[in-house]
Amino acid sequence: MEPIPVINITDLYHPPQDPGDNFDLVMPYALPEIDLRAVILDVTEAFRRPSTYDERTGYGDDTGPRDPGIIPVTQLNYIFDRNVPYGIGPFQQMRTPDDDMQDLPTFQQSGVDLILQTLMASEKKVEITVFGSARALAVAYNREPDLLRRKVARVHLCAGASEPHFLEWNVHLDPQAIVCLLQSDLPIDIYPCATGEGPFAYGRHNCFWRLPDLEFVRYMHPVLKRYLGYAIGRVERSDFLRALEEDLPKDVMARTYARVHNVWETAVWLNVSGRRLVLRRDDFFEIVAKGELEPGDAILPNSLIPCSVKVGPDGRFHWERTSEPTSFRMYDRKDPALNERALRQALPNLYISFQPGSHMDAYFSGALG
Repeated sequence: MEPIPVINITDLYHPPQDPGDNFDLVMPYALPEIDLRAVILDVTEAFRRPSTYDERTGYGDDTGPRDPGIIPVTQLNYIFDRNVPYGIGPFQQMRTPDDDMQDLPTFQQSGVDLILQTLMASEKKVEITVFGSARALAVAYNREPDLLRRKVARVHLCAGASEPHFLEWNVHLDPQAIVCLLQSDLPIDIYPCATGEGPFAYGRHNCFWRLPDLEFVRYMHPVLKRYLGYAIGRVERSDFLRALEEDLPKDVMARTYARVHNVWETAVWLNVSGRRLVLRRDDFFEIVAKGELEPGDAILPNSLIPCSVKVGPDGRFHWERTSEPTSFRMYDRKDPALNERALRQALPNLYISFQPGSHMDAYFSGALG
């Protein structure tokens, strides 16, 4: 199968606000089914400042200021011998749902420009994944709606709550961007990041799950282990490429292995890549490519069901199943406890299997340690 062209929009910062963004970005680089065409770094001005912890939502941290995640994107390009371009999204919120933000500084135009350039250059329709605010994509739509209608295969919007009374973090980052997209005619798959109980609750239609630790990182390829240790351990080295070529201090890696890790993006990457989460005949859970399915494999739900969506002025939305023609689909994993149990086994093994390009073998042939 030809790789699927993808634009990834992520609120990836350096130092990380949530190192889960560093962790999840490995997937589109490593999965052979995905042709990562561009990374758009979603940035919100308030979170470039110290003390971003929000007691109301439980999101953020107080570890200090940060800037767009240019360093982790550069590290992954180095590791996988790629030259995936990145662009920087607008720092400020949209003022209205139809705001095209033409008055932005040139630097903050690069993310919107890269979306439009990537779509124009692609012969095939492009999947767009959104992890963070939907600002850059909404602005691109307001500038060139016909282009997006022609060239976007689907938008995978990882945002919102499955019940409309909770204002979820990614919606809160830019409510007008969510209003813009959910009032548009683009084909959109919605993966809520929360239930009505909040971001760390489990529900049938939200995509949150949790790893109790990252002990499996110990057994990943050395360079990917160092990449994750650099981010999760908040290593303060300016030589961020050299840091991938040398074992990091043991205390840094110990903190990395012990981390409780919250995850939201896995369902999106499985659906974009066409991979399946299965229970094999030996009672072992695994993430497999379509061509690797075997007789007796039980495929776990990672479904998208047609729905209608009504969005309010603050970005919160109400959805219902529908049999009518619609451009919206809602995520459905049916049993969140089974989903988490399966992923706790399957995702570590997938990450352990990831290998960087052979061009780096001379640098990365050290012991796993």
